[in-house]
Amino acid sequence: MTKSLLLFLIGLMAAGSTAAGSVAVRSGATDRTGASQPAATAAAAASNAPAGPDADRTVATARAAQGAKQSALHTDIGADSVQCCPGTAAQPDDRRRYVSNLDSLQHIGQVTVLGQRAASKIVPVQVLDGKTLSRLSALSVADAIRYFSGVQIKDYGGIGGLKTVNIRSMGSQHVGVFYDGVQLGNAQNGQVDLGRFSLDNMEAVALYNGQKSDLLQAAKDFASAGAIYMTTRTPRLDSARRDNLSVGLKTGSFGTANPSLLWEHRLARRVTSSLSAEYLYTTGRYKFSYAKKDGYDTTEVRRNGDVRALRVEGGLFGQLKGGEWRAKAYYYNSERGYPGASVREEPGKFKHEDRQWDQNFFAQGSLRKRFSKTYSLLANVKYAYDYLHYLSDPRHDVTTMYVNNHYYQQEVYASAAHGFDIFEWWNASLSTDFQWNTLDADLVDFAYPTRNTLLTAAATAMRFRRLRLQGSLLYTYVHDKTRSVGGAAPDKHEWTPTVVALVDPMPGSGLNIRAFYKRIFRMPTLNDLYYTFIGNKYLNPEYTTQYDVGVAYTRGFAGRRLRSLDVQADAYYNEVEDKIIAMPTSNQFQWTMINLGHVEIRGIDLSVQTLWAFGPVGVRARVSYTYQQAQDRTDPASEWYGGQIPYIPWHSGSAILGAAWRGWDLNYSFIYTGERYESVANIRENYAQPWYTHDLSLAKTIALGRHTLRVTAEVNNLFNQQYEVVQCYPMPGTNIRIKINFTL
Repeated sequence: MTKSLLLFLIGLMAAGSTAAGSVAVRSGATDRTGASQPAATAAAAASNAPAGPDADRTVATARAAQGAKQSALHTDIGADSVQCCPGTAAQPDDRRRYVSNLDSLQHIGQVTVLGQRAASKIVPVQVLDGKTLSRLSALSVADAIRYFSGVQIKDYGGIGGLKTVNIRSMGSQHVGVFYDGVQLGNAQNGQVDLGRFSLDNMEAVALYNGQKSDLLQAAKDFASAGAIYMTTRTPRLDSARRDNLSVGLKTGSFGTANPSLLWEHRLARRVTSSLSAEYLYTTGRYKFSYAKKDGYDTTEVRRNGDVRALRVEGGLFGQLKGGEWRAKAYYYNSERGYPGASVREEPGKFKHEDRQWDQNFFAQGSLRKRFSKTYSLLANVKYAYDYLHYLSDPRHDVTTMYVNNHYYQQEVYASAAHGFDIFEWWNASLSTDFQWNTLDADLVDFAYPTRNTLLTAAATAMRFRRLRLQGSLLYTYVHDKTRSVGGAAPDKHEWTPTVVALVDPMPGSGLNIRAFYKRIFRMPTLNDLYYTFIGNKYLNPEYTTQYDVGVAYTRGFAGRRLRSLDVQADAYYNEVEDKIIAMPTSNQFQWTMINLGHVEIRGIDLSVQTLWAFGPVGVRARVSYTYQQAQDRTDPASEWYGGQIPYIPWHSGSAILGAAWRGWDLNYSFIYTGERYESVANIRENYAQPWYTHDLSLAKTIALGRHTLRVTAEVNNLFNQQYEVVQCYPMPGTNIRIKINFTL
């Protein structure tokens, strides 16, 4: 057995044990910051790192051996890298050196390697791994990504409210959301509700500005101004185990009950399966304060925020010679109330009885394989079905009109990406995607649109000693059809480029300077084009242009209290052209969609991550900060020209501080959103106060023979901050949550 195989086995274990705050090698011990000597010595030998006290800094990733065998097409950008220090990515030449030093089988027994996968720094990227996610006081993906810099979450209140993400003020429709490498779609309105994606089965959440810098990826990966990648857990079964079973329960404020189940099973030597399921129930009721007209504050209860949701997903995972495949089926069913805006019909009276039912199903498959030293293939297929029923009944709420609409969406998607290793320093790829979308609804005079989209992306990357260059060109063709003759929008043909550069001024120092330019667009949604009485089939695509210059510094420290330091800072300028907005026609009761808006965004993103060791105590810290000036430049004659666009704060930030000691985990998190305006009119009446929240959690992991029990207690919004993310949608005050997880 070669060393490559040995690293591959260690990498498989490391993929399931990632932790941003603690890096350790263990053999039967529960101490997160130390290692028993035999395990430490063996792991150090496997990575060509010194044995002894510094061996706990060894990190191996899930596909280290496979990545070492492959050319720089897959490993240059750092998606799967072997590290000798936390946060310090090895260069391609270094990886070959690590793999070549063991020529015989080394017996290391049972070893668990804790660490985090090194993400590429050629483009701005932020990652929260599974361990970090489990420590956060977060229920959904939407809650977690609030800790990224440059992100604004629109949260319409409570657990059941809609939650969408906006990256660098370009709009939620410009954000691509990917689930296990395949994009989640919503051709109807272009928005994905991140509140419905649980963290229970999540291995990592990553945010990329511009685009992910892998070459071997689908054309869809090149087609967004920014992207969020959700990676779910893959089975981790050693040779002695055929099954892993984990059951959990969350409960707490708002009458919450959230049981969950995860079962992993080995079907064959190279084939595993997983089944993950959870059910969520909450009343969604919580108290909030509001000011009465006579000038004093009083308290009301937020109602109609109940949620009943079921998620079930199953997967198959297989290993091939030179590759891997996976297949997944996902089902989500929910009923929820929308509490609506807290606007009083009469003093002290809040009413809103809207209801929504959702059913979402998709099945997808992926194959990645290297056929030769010069050619690799990545293929994806997907089918999705989405159903939405929205009910607004004036018999329950006299302030609304009667709405009882049903929407049905279907999507078929296929992609093939081809990777070519031309020379050791030069790689290229060509990917083609096809997507078919259809939308049905029970609306009067509905257009019943069908959309066919073809995307082709050509990309190349070149590596030199101090310089890395990457470029891509994306072609997009869109053809719509409707039932009525002449009712469809004209065909769209668009070419959009991206250029990325990274300079390594002092090789080996950990300092990199990077920059990228990207021009991309988002198609008008089917609602924008065809919604009855409102849609406008002559809309142009909404373009964004991005310029980014940044610096990244990553360094590990041997034998010091400060184990690793990771700093990223980026300055950027974005433009949004032909922004699609709703405007009234000559009849104030009838609006239509037009291309009118123009926005200029200038900003700075800063993030710092550190790992510390104080004897047996491991400490991790993460701080992020964002400054943004997002100005409306639509109409120079307007008195609001140049004002800050709604809900974009000038200053925002977050902090995470955690400590681990002998199975105990203490975690503190803080989120701050600065002053902003709730309308394009930047006047006193629309001014929104800054808000901030403090969350605290304490967890204990208890070993029960071969089983593990983990108990977590959380206090969220510790100081009962009364705040609104969106005007008139009050957020919860202080609330608690208890988590219990038992692993068999």
